[in-house]
Amino acid sequence: MEKVYIDRTYVPYTPFVNSNSNHSIFIQNFKVSLKPFFGALGCAIAIIFAVIGASYGTAKSSGAIFSTGILKPERPPNNHGPNLSIYGLVTSILISNALVDPLPLYVSFLQLGAGLVVGLTGLAVGFAIGIVGDAGVRANTQQPRLYTGMVLILIFSEVLGLYGVIVGILVLTRSRTGVEACY
Repeated sequence: MEKVYIDRTYVPYTPFVNSNSNHSIFIQNFKVSLKPFFGALGCAIAIIFAVIGASYGTAKSSGAIFSTGILKPERPPNNHGPNLSIYGLVTSILISNALVDPLPLYVSFLQLGAGLVVGLTGLAVGFAIGIVGDAGVRANTQQPRLYTGMVLILIFSEVLGLYGVIVGILVLTRSRTGVEACY
């Protein structure tokens, strides 16, 4: 252990001292609360995974749209990009508005759970939309009657993302009930 002297008086240097009573750490005499960290992590996970899913779905189905334009230039392109990144944005805004410093630990974990629900469903929906959009646009190029079925499958995929947002919002509303009881 190294000795630290401040104004020629010895101060024991303990950079990380765990305090089990209130879930905080002391970094050189500054108390840092770890409770809002998990809520902020849920906020980041919601937006990051939803945007990754939306960008994958857009990129995967865009390749099929471009190849359709090359194979049959006389047909107008069918654009079906996912708009599910807005789900992650809405959830991140809801979580970030609820981040305060005296925050119960269970509320922070519920915010992390809501971010995980929305982010992972956004990622899964983006993969589904990308695969269905790619195969559906290519099949629609060869047989135009498949357009309605493709749109229905894309809508079913998008609804799964909406279900994730609904569950995330339910978890966030549950995190606000009885907050003052446990700090």
